[in-house]
Amino acid sequence: MGKTDLTLYFIMGSMNAEKPLSVLEDALKGGVTCFQFREKGPRALVGMEKRAFAESCQRLCRQFGVPFIVNDDVDLALEMDADGVHVGQDDAEARFAREKIGADKIVGVSVHTVEEARRAMMDGADYVGMGPVYQTSSKDDAKPVAGTTMITVVGKLFPDLPIVGIGGITAENADAVFEAGASGLSVISAIATAMDPELAARRLRKAALRSMYGRRAVR
Repeated sequence: MGKTDLTLYFIMGSMNAEKPLSVLEDALKGGVTCFQFREKGPRALVGMEKRAFAESCQRLCRQFGVPFIVNDDVDLALEMDADGVHVGQDDAEARFAREKIGADKIVGVSVHTVEEARRAMMDGADYVGMGPVYQTSSKDDAKPVAGTTMITVVGKLFPDLPIVGIGGITAENADAVFEAGASGLSVISAIATAMDPELAARRLRKAALRSMYGRRAVR
């Protein structure tokens, strides 16, 4: 698996927006660099409806050359030849996901501690998601707000492990995530519930690039 651009990582399921496919297309036009299909929760699609929606999302991602990542469902990722899979601590183990999906696919893992990050890296994760950085209402199973401290700690211990910050991130507060050492930021509602998803994505991408290049310039 080559280096994946994690700068602006968009996560969405059918329940996160009134017109999710329209939102995804606008987000892709706005510059998201990676997309995670996350169909979870009480109103989530299942069976053939889930598969059909996933395929529609994948087609859009391919049109824009953006990686299509499936949350948790390793079998679906394999069936669709997705670009990768993302697993949480309560989902399939990263080691299992890596063995099933192969070496040329992307594997991401949600982590909250140094030990979880170490295990994810040993299990073959290409990146880890850390958060929630700020208060969020997008995920019913969100952990307590963690801030950016753990991103800094994990980044210093494992400098070769890309970290994506997630949880309540906006264009206005993104700087702190990159200053802590993240390689990218991940959002759901900041784009999915925006009046203009394309503009929201553009603003987030601009904020991310400004933070990244600013940090490099200091170095």
